[in-house]
Amino acid sequence: MSFCFFVFLFYFHSVFAATLCGISAEIKFTIAVGRLFTYEVMRENFQSDFDSYSQKLYILHNDPMIFKCNQQGYPDLPEWLRFIQRRPSENGFLYGTPTTPGKTFIEIYAINKNSYDTARDLLVIKAVPEKMLPYQAEFFIELREVEKVLPSSVQSEIKQDLQKLWDNEALEIVNITNALDRGGRVPLPLAGHYEGVYVKVGSKKYFSRCLQRVMTPQYQRQCAAGDKVKVPGECHFCKIPSNCITWCKTKLFDRTKMEPAPPAPTMGSGILEDEGYFDPPESPPSRDYFPDYIVTVIVPLIIAVLLCLLLAYIMYGRREGVYHGFVLVGVLKSPGWGQPSMCLQPRKI
Repeated sequence: MSFCFFVFLFYFHSVFAATLCGISAEIKFTIAVGRLFTYEVMRENFQSDFDSYSQKLYILHNDPMIFKCNQQGYPDLPEWLRFIQRRPSENGFLYGTPTTPGKTFIEIYAINKNSYDTARDLLVIKAVPEKMLPYQAEFFIELREVEKVLPSSVQSEIKQDLQKLWDNEALEIVNITNALDRGGRVPLPLAGHYEGVYVKVGSKKYFSRCLQRVMTPQYQRQCAAGDKVKVPGECHFCKIPSNCITWCKTKLFDRTKMEPAPPAPTMGSGILEDEGYFDPPESPPSRDYFPDYIVTVIVPLIIAVLLCLLLAYIMYGRREGVYHGFVLVGVLKSPGWGQPSMCLQPRKI
């Protein structure tokens, strides 16, 4: 009995300590500026943290978890980074494309839905400077959702199809964006309806002939007319139907022809220029409130009096039907009214 009590006390103390303090780990990544960064937040990693004490008692769990991510010292993530987790029983994904070099510290909190224990990981993302890829293309995949595209295996499948379309092996994924973030509509909760994903890739090599068709006037007229333009046969390299692109939503970006960014604003001294001395008036100017009084009080009062006089005239001045009303009441109150003889015999005058 004492042994069981000791085991229970040890387990309760361990869980209580883990709940209050959490278990922290530091994970480091290095990514180039202008390249896609993805990190899968694994439930298994945090589950092992939660079970580190219960494993001593040979107790294993598979608990649902909710992840909360934010930049260290801030309530939310940086602008270039996003997080998605559909259900507590699934893993989460951090994804985005850094725009400036530097280090970013991301705090990841896991909340166990069964025991409400918490654990914490610290993700350090180091963005190093890199030249932007001069030629980029954006494709829309209609039959996909963003969390299904973020795994590295699916990215490799999509990248292989786009390499054949571009006729270039040196392709790099620049960005992945959910269609809802671009103003897309929320799909119906039915099978076969998806949110859609935009995938942008870049390369140092110019666009292939298949991609150059996007810039032809014929292609632009067909897409502007709302026609469903299919990928030409010689440009169709889609092995998996869910990875096929929507040809009319393909966009090409030639960064060699883009205008340079405007120069940064110059910093001033922070002191406003002298615009003279402002002499405030000693007293505010006088204002005549009599017209306002007439409009707001006198006019409504006159209208109310006129309406009262009109109502009194209607009720007491127009009495044409009063005499006939009195006669009818007298007839109804006369003796014998309503008997059969009154109806058959004429009344003597």
